[in-house]
This record gives sequence, structure tokens and C-alpha cells, in this order.
Amino acid sequence: MKGRVVAMGAWRGREAAALIVDGQLEDLLVAPADEAAPGPGAIFRGVLDRPVKGQGGVFLRLGEGLTGFLRDTSGLAPGQRVIVQVAGHAEPGKALPVTLRVLFKSRLAIVTPGAPGLNVSRRIRDPEERARLDALAQLAMEGSAAGLILRSAAEGAESGEVLEDIAAMRDLSEAVMADLDGGPELLVDAATPHEVAWRDWADPPPDELAEGEGAFAAHEVEDRIEALLDPVVSLPGGGSMVIEPTRALVAVDVNTGRDTSPAAALKANIAAARDLPRQLRLRGLGGQIVIDFAPMPKKDRAVLEQQLRVAVKACGIETSLAGWTPLGLYELQRKRERLPLAEAVRGTE
Repeated sequence: MKGRVVAMGAWRGREAAALIVDGQLEDLLVAPADEAAPGPGAIFRGVLDRPVKGQGGVFLRLGEGLTGFLRDTSGLAPGQRVIVQVAGHAEPGKALPVTLRVLFKSRLAIVTPGAPGLNVSRRIRDPEERARLDALAQLAMEGSAAGLILRSAAEGAESGEVLEDIAAMRDLSEAVMADLDGGPELLVDAATPHEVAWRDWADPPPDELAEGEGAFAAHEVEDRIEALLDPVVSLPGGGSMVIEPTRALVAVDVNTGRDTSPAAALKANIAAARDLPRQLRLRGLGGQIVIDFAPMPKKDRAVLEQQLRVAVKACGIETSLAGWTPLGLYELQRKRERLPLAEAVRGTE
């Protein structure tokens, strides 16, 4: 099926949402187990604990037995209360990564306390529409020290809807950022998969919005998710790659399959590079990624790297390409911003 489909349903008893583009699963969100720590986007009142020598950061008490780790410690002192936001998922047993750069997101707007300035998404190109939205932003944020970003979904929205959306985010941000009295506490929980789907997948508008019982079955979402639990990914042309997470890193092995022609290795490697960011996103994998590409001449490395850079940029998740190791492996570092699918499975079997 051509077009964009947003499906909101459940998988193995967990709330889940799937984005399907031209018949291919492009994005997936699965709710964590009830006992899991709050995910990215959750906002806490934290209390600074001890600095960590050699790591340039500080631990924070977040309440309910949770610990955060903050890298930006300029001007902060132990015992100080701060408002922080979870910036990514933590490995089991490790502190949650948090940031002082708190964002309040809605479908149309993002309010940025501590980062003044009014901005309209660059994806909105019409000068008259940009001028209209800029005027609305100035009106809605008058007297506020916070900044505002109007998202591309605001294009064409009625002025009243835009103003109402901004006002809701502004009121929430002002209330939360001023709530410094008391001990460590969760102030705003992370958005659920359905909430994120409504907020972030609405632009461009989907060709179909499927929700409720039967939404996943109608688009074979359950089968697509179950396939992600298999480490083997088939590639065009008969090759494959195997994606296996470990405690230390994610190992990726690319194979050419039965094709033994001179061009087979480069073909399989390019196919893997193009699909790897999507596979990592769907599986919720991040951290250190080590790729064992199929053996090929060093002269082909530049072509392969270019394909990988394009795919990583299109994915939108913060990724650093470290390059080739002396042993011929390729390394990259990817932000852990998703719950690993394997963790979502735990407790459902």
C-alpha cells in the first residue's frame, strides 16, 4: 500500500504505535513494563548529589529509588534542586541520562525554557504563512522569558488552534519550571506511544489513521514486530545482516549470501548501510555499534561511507560515525533514545 499509515493498538498487552510508509514499517513505539523507569521526555525535580570524578558530571536523586546523571554541572552545587528531563534510555542498573535543557512538546509547538527566541520550522516556506505564525508566536509568548518553536504541523492550522496549543505548553512549562520546592519527584511523565504518534507523526497527515481493536491486525503490525525479534535481516539481492545486541555494544555482521561475484560485497554492504538506521530505530538499539561489513577492496570504502552518512542523516537520531578500525570493522555511536524491543518483550512471555 502506498502512502503513510499510523496504526495505534497493542502488542503483547503493551500499548504500541506503528508508522508504515509505502508498505514498510518505518517507526515503532512500545510502552515499557510498568516497573521500568520513565522514558525520554519525563521531567523530574532532582536533587544534586555527588560529582563523578573523571566523567565530568554529577549524580542526582530523582525519587522512587531512581538516579540520574547530568553532564552539564556549570554553576551547580551538591544539594541543589533542579528541573531536569530524561534524555534517553539507560542500560539496566545505570543512571538515567538527564539534561537541564527541558522541552515542552505538543503537536504544533515546542516551548523552550531557558532558550529564548521565537522560531518557525524551516519546512514552512510560504512567506505569508511564516509571517502569520510568527505574529501568533509573538502574541502567545508576550512577557515570557522562554523560547518557542512552531512545528511544521502548524502550517495551515487555524489561528485559534495555534494560540490555544502554545498557551497550553506555556502554562505547563511555567508551572513545572517553578516547582522547585520539595524533594526529588516525577513532575511530568513521558508521553505514551499513542500520545507520541498523535504528536510527532501527524505531519504530513497520514493517509490512514487506524486505531482501536483490529488496527494492528489490519496492517499485519504484529507480524512485522515479531520479525524484528529475529537477528537476521534479509537484504535486496540475496545478502543479509545479523544484528545482535550485547551488554557492551551492538554487533552487526553483513553477508553476501550465495552471490560470489566481485560486486556482491559492495552491493550487500550498501544495502545494509541503507537499512541499518531503520533497523536500529525499530529495534530500539543504540550505544556503540560495530559493523563487520562483507570483505571488499579499500577503494570502495568511500562509496559505502557516503551511503551510510546519507542513511544516518535521514534517520534523524543523533549518531556519530567513528570510522574504520585497524581490523577493518566500522564503528558508530548512536544515542539511546528508545526502549530496546527486547526489553519490551520481557514480562510478556
